[in-house]
Amino acid sequence: MHKKLFIPGPVEVKEDVLQKMATPMIGHRTKDASRLQRSVSEKMMKLLYTNNQILLSTTSGSGLMEGAIRSCTRKRAAVFAVGAFGKRWYDMAVDNNVPADLFEVEWGTPTTPEQVDEVLSTGKYDLITVTHNETSTGIMNPVGEIGKLLKAKYPDVIFCVDTVSSAAGAKIEVDEWGIDVCITSTQKALALPPGLAICSFSQKALDAGRQVENRGYYLDLVKLYDYIQKKDHQYPSTPSLSHMFALDYQLDNILAEGLEARFARHKEMADYVRAWANKHFELFPAEEYASNTLTNIKNTKEISVSDLNKKLAMRGYTISNGYGKLKDKTFRIAHMGETTLPEIKELLANIEDILGL
Repeated sequence: MHKKLFIPGPVEVKEDVLQKMATPMIGHRTKDASRLQRSVSEKMMKLLYTNNQILLSTTSGSGLMEGAIRSCTRKRAAVFAVGAFGKRWYDMAVDNNVPADLFEVEWGTPTTPEQVDEVLSTGKYDLITVTHNETSTGIMNPVGEIGKLLKAKYPDVIFCVDTVSSAAGAKIEVDEWGIDVCITSTQKALALPPGLAICSFSQKALDAGRQVENRGYYLDLVKLYDYIQKKDHQYPSTPSLSHMFALDYQLDNILAEGLEARFARHKEMADYVRAWANKHFELFPAEEYASNTLTNIKNTKEISVSDLNKKLAMRGYTISNGYGKLKDKTFRIAHMGETTLPEIKELLANIEDILGL
């Protein structure tokens, strides 16, 4: 039995989108490939509210995260973490010999503009990384407010943002917020199979990257940028054309739904799950900063999340346990991609029935 996925990714993928993955191959050095990749880029620009260049990478989102911090850090990076995936950016910096410092907050609380201001006021850093939506804690950071701070006081600092689990599920205004490298991937709110990452890349990031001597090879974002300019949206290495066929098609679906309508659907699902969590358990993150694509719920009743998932599996559903140090202390319900409110209500009704709530 297929289990419907209410986990932080991969997510459910519609059959017509899956079928697009089976589109017959074309040569990756052809005009058809250029047209496909240009089409994807133009639609992603609309989704991210940006005029910046879009780069595609046959990796997970982590690939472009590593590429960004290695390609664009000239002096030192400040990594702001509100959970496990924010901290991953620091580990990438260390493993690539990129000078960096980690600034963590208590899990369940956000990174605030005040915290960023305090760090950047030292003058030590020329790049920062922030996670927009942290799936380990269920926090959605105030990236727009942080961006306003950088524009006003630190215009030379490169602003890198992980929107892997929020892009296409929440409004992300890249240009308005001053994001230089905005990274996402296919397996979450975009509702595609995993395997392709996408980022926007600003002129400021490009200029900074040109000053970095050792940017790596495969994940050198400057090299990717220069190559697609020279080769009409083609890439140095053979890309996943199958993902691009599906993404091009899915972006048409997303734009047809209407961006504001899509964001409102995600918010409606989030509001419903939060209300349910507060009724039967307790919300883990500070509610003001709760994610619109995933809800992290305190296990106040000390249920066995593993047993619950086994029983849900028998009914055709699966949710996520808490991540890392939150395992069994919380559980997580994703509401992203093509998931609908009726499906969320159906899932929660089954949880209530299993637990006798």
